Amino acid sequence: MNRKRILATAPLPATVLWGGMYVVSKWGFSEIPPLTLAFLRVVIGASVLYLGVCVTTPARSFSRQEWWRFATLAIWLTAALTTQFVGTDLTNASQGSLLTVLTPVFMVVLGVTTLGEHLTRGKVVGTGLASVGTLVVLLGQYEVNTFTNGNLFGVGLLLFSAFSFAAFSAFGKPLIERYSALETATYATVLSVPLFGALVPVELYLHPTALDSVSVTLPVIGAVLYLGLMSTAVAWYCWYKGMEYADASTVAVYFFAQPIVGIMLGSILLGESIDISIVGGGVPLILGVFLVNRAG
Repeated sequence: MNRKRILATAPLPATVLWGGMYVVSKWGFSEIPPLTLAFLRVVIGASVLYLGVCVTTPARSFSRQEWWRFATLAIWLTAALTTQFVGTDLTNASQGSLLTVLTPVFMVVLGVTTLGEHLTRGKVVGTGLASVGTLVVLLGQYEVNTFTNGNLFGVGLLLFSAFSFAAFSAFGKPLIERYSALETATYATVLSVPLFGALVPVELYLHPTALDSVSVTLPVIGAVLYLGLMSTAVAWYCWYKGMEYADASTVAVYFFAQPIVGIMLGSILLGESIDISIVGGGVPLILGVFLVNRAG
């Protein structure tokens, strides 16, 4: 039981790596067009994951229905990342952070309605505490009026992005249970590569000069490699790994840590100011994660 609970916390490293994307962005990869960057990210991530499958798992023959299930995950994944990039571009960082934390709420709903998971009192209380803690941190980090700024269409895209990643998480559960976290993450990512690739010409057509200012520097290369290796290959595997040992509604609570990790890393590595709310919100967040993990 202890081993199961430890492995169920595998999504926590994923949220740390995703929180690190905030710091990485400060190193210059923002000059790469967003959808082109997403394509590079999944190409690297898919390559690493596929190599891992080739080395560690036996060759399998999937049915057409199973391939469609992997393809469905790829579609949800593509929708989540593309709408997140475009939605963030149309809004601002505070709205992006706030709306992103709706992902675990959607995961809980999908876990109950589509996977037949049961909500215990511990899960409800823990998720509520984690939600409150995250909101306290975000409200302390950003000016309140910035949450009302931005494009309404962009807000809609961010909401859809949060739901899409929740769907990618929850609907992967049956495949994870039948095969493994590694295989499910790998084939979903591999099948998403042509979907992301198809968006690159569209982006370049709409912004023909987007690549003119790109300079291949060490920070840019390092940022792209971090996105592909760490925040894609490693993080997606860890996220799904947790779902081998816990319900989607249990794994969901770890997502609340992502924006808080980003703020803390920005303070530690970039010297950015940090509000006392990180403590006031961090305590109920940690307590909430503990309660949900114990209940799960």
